[in-house]
Amino acid sequence: MKETIKNLKKVYSYGKKYKKSLIIQIVCCIIGIIINVTIPLISAKLIVNFTDSMWNQALFMALILLCVSFVNEVKTLVIRKNTQIFRRGTVRNMQMALGREILKLEQSTLDSNSSGVFIQRLTNDTDKMSGMFTTGMGKLTGFLSNIGSFIAILIIDYHMFIYYLLAAIILTILYYIKNEKVGKKDIEFRNQSDKVAGLTGELVRGARDIKMLFAKESFMKELDENIKLQSEKNFEMRNTDMKFNLVIDLLKDFFEFITIVILVYLVTKNAVTVAIAIALYSYKTTVLTDLMGTVSSLLEEIKSFNISSNRVFNIINSRKYKKEKFGIKHINKIIGNFEFKNVSFSYDNINNVLTGLNLKIKENKTYGIVGKSGEGKTTMFNLLCKLYDIQEGTILLDGIDITELDEESIRGNITIISQNPYIFNLSIKENLKLVKNDITDEEIKKACHLACLDDFINNLPNGYDTIVGEGGVTLSGGQRQRLAIARALVQKTKIILFDEATSALDNETQSQIQKAIDNLKDEYTIVIIAHRLSTIVNCDEIMVLQGGKIIDSGTHKDLLKSNKTYKKLCETELVEK
Repeated sequence: MKETIKNLKKVYSYGKKYKKSLIIQIVCCIIGIIINVTIPLISAKLIVNFTDSMWNQALFMALILLCVSFVNEVKTLVIRKNTQIFRRGTVRNMQMALGREILKLEQSTLDSNSSGVFIQRLTNDTDKMSGMFTTGMGKLTGFLSNIGSFIAILIIDYHMFIYYLLAAIILTILYYIKNEKVGKKDIEFRNQSDKVAGLTGELVRGARDIKMLFAKESFMKELDENIKLQSEKNFEMRNTDMKFNLVIDLLKDFFEFITIVILVYLVTKNAVTVAIAIALYSYKTTVLTDLMGTVSSLLEEIKSFNISSNRVFNIINSRKYKKEKFGIKHINKIIGNFEFKNVSFSYDNINNVLTGLNLKIKENKTYGIVGKSGEGKTTMFNLLCKLYDIQEGTILLDGIDITELDEESIRGNITIISQNPYIFNLSIKENLKLVKNDITDEEIKKACHLACLDDFINNLPNGYDTIVGEGGVTLSGGQRQRLAIARALVQKTKIILFDEATSALDNETQSQIQKAIDNLKDEYTIVIIAHRLSTIVNCDEIMVLQGGKIIDSGTHKDLLKSNKTYKKLCETELVEK
C-alpha cells in the first residue's frame, strides 16, 4: 500500500494541471457510491417491512429509484468525459518528461540497453500508470459500492453477514496471492517484450542493411526466438492466472452450495422467512462474484500500476540508469579554441583507447586528424562533446574545463557531422527547423547554398517541403552529408567536426562536400577526421594519431617528409585508388 501511495503521488504530479477534472471525477464517484450503498439499504428495508398496505409507498420508491438511475447515468457520462481529460493530459506530460530523461542518459547507458527498453516504457507503461487514476478509480468505486450490499445483508440477517464476510476474506486472500504470482510473471513478460520491441525497431530501421547483408533468415530467426520466448512468458503468466481462477471458481461454487445449506437450515429453524432467504441468496452474486471480481480487478490494476511506475521511475529517478552531468558555467558565444591535456579514456575501464593524449586546436583554423581504424579518432570527438566522461586528464573549451560548463555551452557550440548523419523523417525545411525553430526561409536557402545543396533541392517537386524518409533514406550519402552541413550552418556552432565525412562518397560528391567545407574556412574552427587524405591536404595543420596519442603534426608537405606513418597512409590511399 505504501508503494502504491508513493507512486500515485508521483504520477499525480504530472497531472496537476488537470486536477479540476480529477476533482469532478472524485465527486461523481462519491455520488455513485452513495447511490449504490443507499439503494440496497432501501431495498433491504422494503423486503423486511413490506406489507399489502405499502403498495403506494412502493410505487413512490420505484419512481425515486428511476430518478436515481437517471442521475447515475449522467454521473457516469461526466466521469468518462473528465477521466479522458485527466488521463490524456497526464500521459502526455509523463511521456514528455520521460522523453527528456532518456535524452539525459549517459551514452554508455543507451549503448548497453535495447531501444525497446525505452520504447515500451515511453508508450505502454505511461499509459498503464495513468489508468490507475481512471479505470482504477472506477474499480475502487465499484468495490466501495458493493460494500453497500454487505450493509444490507447485516440489516437483514447477521448470521449470513458473518458467513458472507468470512467467504469474502478467504477469496480476497486467494486473489491477493494470485496477483503476487501473476505480477512476477508479468515483469518477466514485459522485460522480454522490451527485447522484442527493440528487435522490431531494428527490423524497420535496419531493413536496408539486413537485405544487403543477405541476413534476412538469420535476423528473422533471432526475432522468432525472442517472440517465441515472449509468447512463453505470456503463457506462463496467463497459465498461472488460469490455475488460480480455477481454484477460486471451484471455491465460489462450494461457497454457493454452503449458502443454500445455511439458508435452508435458517428457514427450517424459523430464523428467517422464505422471502428473506431468497433475498439473502440474491446477494450471493454481489458479495461472492461481483465484489470479489472487483477486488481481483483492483488488485491487478494496482499491481500493474506499480510495475509500470517502477519501470518508468527507474529511468527518471533511479541510479540504475546513469544521467549525464554538466557544470553550471555558461558561455554565450565561444571563441573556438579547445585543448586535450593528458587525456586517457577507456570504454570498458580495461583497455585504453586514448592514453595521455595532448592536442591544441585554435579558433578559425582547419585541422585534419589521421590514423588507422581503432586509434580513437571518433572517440576524441565524442569526448569533446561530453558524450562520455574521461578517466584521466582535462579537456578545455576556450580555456575552461568542460566538466564545469553547462550542456548548452558545449553542445550548443559544437556540431559533429559523421559519415552517416541521422536525418529525421521530416521535410528538408523541418530538419533544419529542429535546430532553430524561428529560422527564416532566407536563412534556410543561404545555409543550403553554402552546403552546395540548393541546386538539388530546387529540382525536387516539393522543394524544401520534400519529406526525406526515416534516416534520410530518399537521399544519397552525399546529399545527407550536405544536409547535415546545412544543419550545422543553421545551428551556427563555432566548432564543426567532420568524422569520416567523405570516406564512402564518390569523387564528384566528395568534391562538392570539399567545396562546402571550403565555404566554412576562416569563420569556423574545423576539425576533420579523414580516411581520404585528399580531404585534408589543404588543412592548416594535420595531426597523426597512433597508440592513443598524437605522435606528430604539421602540414601535408611537412609530414610527407618527416613522418613514416603519414607517408604510409598516403601511399596506401594511392594504391587503393
